[in-house]
Amino acid sequence: MEELAAAAGITVRTLRFYRERGLIRPPRREGRIAWYDDHHLARLRTIAALLERGHTLNGIADLNTAFESGRDVSEVLGLGLPTEEEPVRLTPQELADHFAGEVTPENLTTALDLGYIAPDGDDIVHISRRLLDVSAALVREGVPLAAVLEAGRRVREHADEMAALFTELLRAHADEEDLQRLRPLAKSVVEAELSLALDRRLRESASDPDGS
Repeated sequence: MEELAAAAGITVRTLRFYRERGLIRPPRREGRIAWYDDHHLARLRTIAALLERGHTLNGIADLNTAFESGRDVSEVLGLGLPTEEEPVRLTPQELADHFAGEVTPENLTTALDLGYIAPDGDDIVHISRRLLDVSAALVREGVPLAAVLEAGRRVREHADEMAALFTELLRAHADEEDLQRLRPLAKSVVEAELSLALDRRLRESASDPDGS
């Protein structure tokens, strides 16, 4: 315990307090000896970084609880299945930096439920770099992360419907092995229709700025 506290730059008393609060996992015991490892040190450094960013110990404990109850990373990523999305590995403090002040237990739980993120040891894996970057950009523009996540939930419902439509269409007129090859065509149709829909909405908004 003394060695771990010294490596983390904290006192033994603080380390005991973190253990009592459940912020770090119990050590591995061999007889009367308690062994701590690099995972404990990484967790302590994460706690220190989150405290520096203004998070409270209660908030950190709630975040930890949300992580511990989150889905396994292999379940979220669907390992072995083809994907065009690039997963991103982050430390908890890097995630906090992406969404300064918005990484609350409630938002974290929503992101876990949606499958956007999953705990992997002391790190977090985000399912898509594109989604991470766009979400962070929206938050920087002043859109609350809770609203971004709710929009993501609604978009996913429509996206699942569109994916089902195109999968059914392609299976009716193409061989099963051609589905992946024809996938970009389905994406192009959706992107073009979304672009046209945005044009229509923006024109309507410009002609009726009060929404009346």
